[in-house]
Amino acid sequence: MGQGLDGRKELTSAEIGAVAHLYRGEVYRSTIWRTRLDTTTNWSVVTLGIALSLSYSSPAASALPLLLVGILIIFFLMLEARRYRYFNVWRARCRWMEKHFFAPMLHDGDIHLEEGWQRRLAEDYWHPRYHVSTKVALGRRIRRNYLWILLIQTLAYGGKLAVHPSPIEHAWQLPQRAAVGPVQGWVVLSVGAIYCLSWSAIALWSWRDDARRAALRHDASGMG
Repeated sequence: MGQGLDGRKELTSAEIGAVAHLYRGEVYRSTIWRTRLDTTTNWSVVTLGIALSLSYSSPAASALPLLLVGILIIFFLMLEARRYRYFNVWRARCRWMEKHFFAPMLHDGDIHLEEGWQRRLAEDYWHPRYHVSTKVALGRRIRRNYLWILLIQTLAYGGKLAVHPSPIEHAWQLPQRAAVGPVQGWVVLSVGAIYCLSWSAIALWSWRDDARRAALRHDASGMG
């Protein structure tokens, strides 16, 4: 056991085998948490589908289910963002080992590797932490899946108000149809607009933040 010419620790055959098993374990954990991400997305799609069925079951049916399902979608989104932060830990470790451990074995020439990559991976095991914030995780999940779910919800709600119980003839009819009990229609529409704009703003911020992080990162395999 010693140091190589590039400053890396020389691994014995037993240690290489242990790292290979470690990689398999990280891939397994990454796969499990990736499945859990799909589960929460499926829950959101199913609940939205139920709300669509209820609201469009007849012209007299209320559009309220399409509003209430937004609460469930927010809950699922927050849950999925939390799960994504866990998933990102395992994903980042797998990518790190692929880039710095396995890729050099397969490459037929000299390639530049980040100095101290072994220590950085060891530090991540010694002091486990999330690699991304909740806000970043929210933005990424919105961009990947939930932006489309929210878009469908919004279009379905607008379509319900526009066609039921009869096709809309004047713009002033929209706030009237949007009213929910004692809550005036313009209040409901305003809250809905804030609801959509807020998630869109987080998605835009996340996209810009990821682009900034990628530009500052010299090594494309950086964790997070």
